[in-house]
Amino acid sequence: MPDAVVIGAGPNGLVAANLLADAGWSVTVLEEQSEPGGAVRHDRGVHPDFVNDLFSSFYPLAAASPILRRLRLHEYGLHWSHAPHVLAHPLSDGSCAVLDRRVEVTADSLEAFAAGDGAAWQRLHDLWHDIHPDILDALFTPFPPVRAAARLAWRLKTAGALHLARTLVLPVRRLGEEEFRGEGGRLLLAGNALHADLAPEAAGSGGFGWLMALLGQSYGFPVPVGGAGELIQALVARLHARGATVQCGRRVQEIIVSGGRAVAVRTADGDTVPAARAVLADVSVPALYGELVAAEHLPGQLLADLRRFQWDFATFKVDWALEGPVPWQAKEAAGAGTVHLADGVDELTRFAAQLAMHQVPDRPFLLFGQMTTADATRSPAGTESAWAYTHVPQDIRADAGGQHITGAWSPAEQERMADRVEEQVERFAPGFRALIRARRILAPTTLQSMDRNLHGGALNGGTTSLHQQLFFRPSPGTGRPETPIPGLFLASAGAHPGGGVHGAPGANAARAALRRRLPLLSKAQRRLTARDRTGTRHPRP
Repeated sequence: MPDAVVIGAGPNGLVAANLLADAGWSVTVLEEQSEPGGAVRHDRGVHPDFVNDLFSSFYPLAAASPILRRLRLHEYGLHWSHAPHVLAHPLSDGSCAVLDRRVEVTADSLEAFAAGDGAAWQRLHDLWHDIHPDILDALFTPFPPVRAAARLAWRLKTAGALHLARTLVLPVRRLGEEEFRGEGGRLLLAGNALHADLAPEAAGSGGFGWLMALLGQSYGFPVPVGGAGELIQALVARLHARGATVQCGRRVQEIIVSGGRAVAVRTADGDTVPAARAVLADVSVPALYGELVAAEHLPGQLLADLRRFQWDFATFKVDWALEGPVPWQAKEAAGAGTVHLADGVDELTRFAAQLAMHQVPDRPFLLFGQMTTADATRSPAGTESAWAYTHVPQDIRADAGGQHITGAWSPAEQERMADRVEEQVERFAPGFRALIRARRILAPTTLQSMDRNLHGGALNGGTTSLHQQLFFRPSPGTGRPETPIPGLFLASAGAHPGGGVHGAPGANAARAALRRRLPLLSKAQRRLTARDRTGTRHPRP
């Protein structure tokens, strides 16, 4: 009987399992898909000579995460690679804002848009440099981050702390207008804010854009050499070295509760796997409380809150094998791993407004990845392994592009949307489509079929908006990995601090389980799970 069962072999589940194994617990990880990784995987499905990441690709949060750093994954084969530039945001007039790990390069790029904007970026960077250890500590620890907040308050004093708090809750449009005279700095902040489902006018989007941009400035947007899945292979190898097991192709169908605590899980094939001390769930919040745990074990208020749970936007992604480098009109974009494609902050606002009205955007904001630029192992010399993704509404009611895309995502709808994505790239890189050797479309329904946590293609485990963050995540009054059921812990992006590959939800859940140190199962509970393993049915406790 393992001490812990972890449901889901995504990065959070594997981080949780590693920390439990480090503490001497025996651990079994159960994963529904045929391979581990969740939304961190790669393959050669577009073209045999090209490696394409299936979901996530660039990992600034992983590079900054003290949780992953302490796991020393380089000892298990993980190596990072960087593009020459972190990020570029070109405009149709040929100008381009560039984020580079050298602060002077970033500053010079923004100075070209407006005199004084280079110095403005330097001031933002200096503030970040002074406080980022405490910011990251607050981000990667359970809410409330008492120690980190106290250190920040001491460092900044009262006036400085209030100024920072105001900055963090500003809409990113307003933050950009306050800090920069030209478009370049505003684009770097706003484009990074739209990595999440935050409109330029949304409260808190300024803080998120500032965080992502300065993470890129300090840590870059690195990629694992060889493909995203190399990060997962390192986590699995480390876990195996500590005697834990990862079983793929095993979907968990139910969490068994007995004597007021989680004691086991039941898989889709009818097997019961007991957990002597804890069950950790790297699954979405609606799946945990709406499917895996029977309603009779949950407080009525939690079930009511669950009906108000908000997903983030759906995602539509296209992968390409390209015959050559992307022919960017703005030459600076050629050296960037990530390229943001929207012709100004106003176009970002237009895109966000169409999403808010449940419309498929006619000019989608694209996050474009140049993977061979970031990691030369991804495709043959002189070619490019690339992708782009954009957001679409979870509930589509109209198509602003007038092509009758309904959200049924039939093959014809997928092709029309992929063409629209490519037309947006062509605005900034004329001749792009002539380079396409092969493409693959990953519609929202496809993404969900490959990872159940990606409901409708949602990437962040729930909206990043303030009403579902901090002590509102996943529901009001929570913010921590503990659940109403002793021995059961939420270890997914549905818990604070949310989406991104950094391991914090998994680490927080593992530490919570280790702190609780529930007694081993009673004899009655052991008999219960033993009967389950032999197929004997029993009434719900």
